[in-house]
Amino acid sequence: MADPAAARARLVLGGLLALVVAAGLYGFVSDSGDDDGSASESGPDPGPTATPVPYDGWVDPASVGGPVGQTVPGLLTFRGNPTRTFYGQGLPNAPVTRWRFPVEPEEPLCSLSTVGPETTTTTEWCGTGWTGQPAIFEREGRTWVVFGSFGSAVHFLDGATGTRLLPDFAVGDIIKGSVTIDPDGFPIVYFGSRDNFLRAVSFDGPVAEELWSLDAESISPRLHDNDWDGTPLVIDDYLFEGGENSQLHIVKLNRGYDDVTGRVTLAPELVFNTPGWDDELLEALDDDNVSIESSVAISGNTLFVANSGGLIQGWDISGIEAGLDPTRTFRFWVGDDTDATLVVDDEGALYVGVEFERPTDVGTELGQIIKLDPSMPDDPVVWSLPAQVRLPDGVWATPALTTEMLYVPTNEGFLKGIDRTTGDLVWEKKLQGPLWSSPVVVDDVLVQPDCLGVIHAYDVSDPTVDPPEIWTVSTDWCTESTVAVWNGLMVVGDRKGHVWAYADGP
Repeated sequence: MADPAAARARLVLGGLLALVVAAGLYGFVSDSGDDDGSASESGPDPGPTATPVPYDGWVDPASVGGPVGQTVPGLLTFRGNPTRTFYGQGLPNAPVTRWRFPVEPEEPLCSLSTVGPETTTTTEWCGTGWTGQPAIFEREGRTWVVFGSFGSAVHFLDGATGTRLLPDFAVGDIIKGSVTIDPDGFPIVYFGSRDNFLRAVSFDGPVAEELWSLDAESISPRLHDNDWDGTPLVIDDYLFEGGENSQLHIVKLNRGYDDVTGRVTLAPELVFNTPGWDDELLEALDDDNVSIESSVAISGNTLFVANSGGLIQGWDISGIEAGLDPTRTFRFWVGDDTDATLVVDDEGALYVGVEFERPTDVGTELGQIIKLDPSMPDDPVVWSLPAQVRLPDGVWATPALTTEMLYVPTNEGFLKGIDRTTGDLVWEKKLQGPLWSSPVVVDDVLVQPDCLGVIHAYDVSDPTVDPPEIWTVSTDWCTESTVAVWNGLMVVGDRKGHVWAYADGP
């Protein structure tokens, strides 16, 4: 069984690494010595540094921008870490197509799916969708690429060639969201599907095998639907996930290995669940669409979650390991559907992307790009901006955060660069919308796919200027999934039925 203290220590290490990464990326590191380690002329040797104090909590706020520890090198979950602020490393400089999956003569990744909870109308869905970010990680000397698709399966590929490492793991309906790879080294992938089930599947044998599943319809009370769009978050042997059954779920995984076979095992327990809505929200809405389609985020001891009713909540999870239920510490209504995942900065502020669909007076007045300070629950709005041009509009994608900027795409097709401190709009570009793909920033380059299938790369090394475009590559169709980047490999799926990998040529 995993050691929670060791797992938490890895998160602390990730936080320290994040500080180093941020320092290197944004120019905070100066050369204080010569190559031989001697002191520079700028000043005396400062002497030994103090030993960092381990963070006493779930997620060190300093881990913003960094990976989930170092046990499994890679991009392991949607936006890479619990604050949803790690976008990978090692972006290609001049990418060309390395491989496409599937390749001819195989059929594209398509299947039929029932649309809506009370209709029998079916539609063919192809490729990968919102959010659909692949996981890329190192395992046993290989780079693995793992993702779910509208082909109603999870796929396990060799990052170098795009060929299968394991047979596909088929499920009963499409997979819309992103997968999570266990950050503590257990060979497990966690994901949800439109077939009602949240699953844990092992990949340490010749075929992937289901270890556990949770039926969305087994939880009550529930409202709206039974899909799982959000990406699970795994920390210290606990899984955190919101569902379209409108519930927040916390599962104790009890991971381990079989003494005889050596294969990975699970003995999960649902230790907490709670409605993602309250009576006040239902009174404010004309419908019961209060599903949780976004992914949860965690900073410090607070889990943050948003729902399709526009309710933003913070839950204190500090007592879970001692058997204490979480308590709600923050509540704010933004007025409209909030399916974009909340992003948390190193000071605990939330960046919120809101759709413009209903619309409500609150949503119209407040806007669709919002910064909130949960430490000021009575008046948390730091700044807000409108994003709507028409109805429907607003923000479906999850914003990208750097030390100075927030990058937000809108349904209408505008890509906005916003000063994260002041909320000032620094620049905007018009691309082919809808822009549902969440932007990523790696090596001072902002990468944004559009609905023509063009992946744009912009130089954002100077955050004060309208960034120039430095390269583009293309998929076959509208691309609403999020790009994954790892050590020179860039992978993303389109809506025509394929997943593409790019790297520097030849």
